[in-house]
Amino acid sequence: MQQYIVDILRLSIWLVLLMAFFIPIERLFSGHKQKILRNEFFIDLAYYFINSLLPKLLLVIPISLLAYFLHSFLQSDFYIWMANMPVKRRLLLTLVVGEFGTYWGHRWSHEVPFLWRFHSIHHSATEMDWLVNTRAHPLDMFFTRMCGLIPIYLLGLAQPSANEVDMVPVFYTLFGTVWSFVIHANVCWRFGFLEKIISTPAFHHWHHTNDSPEYIDKNYAAIFPWMDKIFGSFYLPKNRWPEKYGIDAPTSNTLVGQLLQPLEVK
Repeated sequence: MQQYIVDILRLSIWLVLLMAFFIPIERLFSGHKQKILRNEFFIDLAYYFINSLLPKLLLVIPISLLAYFLHSFLQSDFYIWMANMPVKRRLLLTLVVGEFGTYWGHRWSHEVPFLWRFHSIHHSATEMDWLVNTRAHPLDMFFTRMCGLIPIYLLGLAQPSANEVDMVPVFYTLFGTVWSFVIHANVCWRFGFLEKIISTPAFHHWHHTNDSPEYIDKNYAAIFPWMDKIFGSFYLPKNRWPEKYGIDAPTSNTLVGQLLQPLEVK
């Protein structure tokens, strides 16, 4: 219980810092005019705490089992070589490998009907800002994170047998979390050629568009848009932004309703 209290206090401090940064930025450079306390703001605020705690707990068992398996049965020269790789190189490879796994986990969440039932909660937001990043069913977030972490551990980029905390997966998770707030932000910034190298708000906003069926199911990458280039799902016009967001299917307007809706028998 004491650890949960510490975690909630830590998350509260981070929330204040995030609000202090993003709210003024979105006021000054907004892409769409909307209120700070927009529709369902407080539901997404609840998701901030839920998804900062619950998916991490759900990941403990599968990642621990995977780490045990690798440590017990796959002691090989390859894993020794990966463990001795310079940290900077391992970090870069971790970002690429994790992005590959996350890309396909995210794409499957759109293409597999059962997974979409959970992921659609994230896409039901009709107004975009930094806090929409946290608007997700915890089982959906668990699945996507697991898809990113499994190849990192399988390739030995994370060191489960170390006697101290391996900072590589910690950095990967932290960077991905922070950057996800950035790409959901309601800002009108464009970054020229950099938009082909790293994901931006414009890139990710088109992932959330509900303008037309021809624009949906694009831009799955969270960090590297060239991943979408490789797999044929890239879309980013130069001088346009989506006019509307959300999905056509009805979604509950309460937190409990959204958590239970994907679990309903259909």
